[in-house]
Amino acid sequence: MSDDLPSAEVARVARRPAGPDESARASRTWWERQADEYQSEHGTFLRDAGFVWGPEGLDEAAAHLLGDPADLAGRRVLEVGCGAGQCGRWLRAQGVAEVVGVDVSYRQLQHSRRIDDATGAARPLAVVQADVQRLPFADAAFDVVCSAYGALPFVPDAAAALCEIARVLRPGGRLAFSVSHPIRWCFPDDPGEAGLTARDSYFDRRGYVEEDAEGRAVYVEHHHTVGDWVRAVAAAGLRLVDLVEPEWPAGHERTWGGWSPLRGRIIPGTAIFVADRPQAG
Repeated sequence: MSDDLPSAEVARVARRPAGPDESARASRTWWERQADEYQSEHGTFLRDAGFVWGPEGLDEAAAHLLGDPADLAGRRVLEVGCGAGQCGRWLRAQGVAEVVGVDVSYRQLQHSRRIDDATGAARPLAVVQADVQRLPFADAAFDVVCSAYGALPFVPDAAAALCEIARVLRPGGRLAFSVSHPIRWCFPDDPGEAGLTARDSYFDRRGYVEEDAEGRAVYVEHHHTVGDWVRAVAAAGLRLVDLVEPEWPAGHERTWGGWSPLRGRIIPGTAIFVADRPQAG
């Protein structure tokens, strides 16, 4: 890792604005240092090749939010915030012609290559280190864009990020992305009883910022209401076709951070937005 990365030690937590550059820098810093632990803790749940939309375990193999699997064959797909490329490998197994993953963290992309090597992949998953706010692709380059908790929870300007995604999506293409359900921002991030009492205003849009001793952000997450996301979809020229709030399934007893069976059976933990880019004309 570069020596210019700030210390990962968290000295304080603040609710304050954080701009695009500060947010991107904090995300890169955080994920460079946390990628190993994240993949060690959650890799089995995510699988080497699997498309899980969130901690509830909703699987694209059953949900078909990107469309019928048969329709994916021959398409070009971009995954934003791909982590170790688990979703991309699953998509490629469905016959997708080309899958490209982007992630702000180089260490996450190293884990993608590790999995490719360990599984004996005939060719590595194509990955690029990039920020969703500045995608290094031509206009209308992809038929489908997807993101499972990747990148979008960490951007301050939801509309700008979705406009950038819409730019690389061809007319007639589909975008589907999951984020922490906005209602969760009202509650403490606690998997137990304490996480069931509303504490904060749903309308407080200040970012959640973890700072080091010098006041530099080392982790930033941004809150956008459901209405904010819907307006951002519209502002990007996309048409919202579905909003999925996965229910916590019976028999699923896994706790992941603030997600747990106790909370998941009472309040939604994930929101998945599905939108199409209309055909030209």
